[in-house]
Amino acid sequence: MLDHSNEPPRRSRRGIYILPNLFTTASLFAGFYAIVQAMNGGFEYAAVAIFIAMIMDGLDGRIARWTHTQSDFGAEFDSLSDMVSFGLAPALIMYQWALSGLGKLGWLVAFLFAAAAGLRLARFNTQAGQVDSHYFRGLPSPAAAGLVMGFMWVMHSYGLPGREISIVALVFTVFAAATMVSTIRYHSFKHINWKSRVPFVAVLAVVMVFVLVSIDPPQVLFLIFLVYGLSGPVRAALALYRRMAGRRSSPGGHGL
Repeated sequence: MLDHSNEPPRRSRRGIYILPNLFTTASLFAGFYAIVQAMNGGFEYAAVAIFIAMIMDGLDGRIARWTHTQSDFGAEFDSLSDMVSFGLAPALIMYQWALSGLGKLGWLVAFLFAAAAGLRLARFNTQAGQVDSHYFRGLPSPAAAGLVMGFMWVMHSYGLPGREISIVALVFTVFAAATMVSTIRYHSFKHINWKSRVPFVAVLAVVMVFVLVSIDPPQVLFLIFLVYGLSGPVRAALALYRRMAGRRSSPGGHGL
């Protein structure tokens, strides 16, 4: 009988799952491609690339869960990809398109957006599993990128040079950065059961969304992300108003 007691322990084979990381890589590629297009003046292509990156980013996590291929490597790779595609890329594109006309203030605002995206991603990673999964704390970085890129795409489609509306672009960029690092709650839509049966009207609504986006992609996409970006502050303002109204109407309040 052979004695195997002195043999070194066998190491388990390590590797990465290909399928979900292919989508993450596609998202990263789209973000990098957007930066290149902005440097060459192709701002419409840059905006489209960012929206494609959002689709790829939304698919990689779901595919990993559906195929049971989640991993720590995939989670870290996804965060780094998000930082490039939804942090650095939108910041550099906005600077190249409009903010560069503001001099030092312009690149500082662009950096503010990039830094806010990094902080938002870091907070999300450290608080994963500790907060209500029905809501995001702060505007998600893909939605913030969609807001500023949608604005740029709409203005570019109307033929408005970015430097002529640089102040408006600055306001949108600062708003997106501020909401990312805020504690305002936004619906996550994570608890939608995609496998359950839905009424026929719901399917018709999805078809109508695709039709509307096809009619005028810049305006429809910008409107969607603008409504979502404003939904958090509006909800917070309404909640604050209700609390203040409740205090005034309580017996110990100072109502008339």
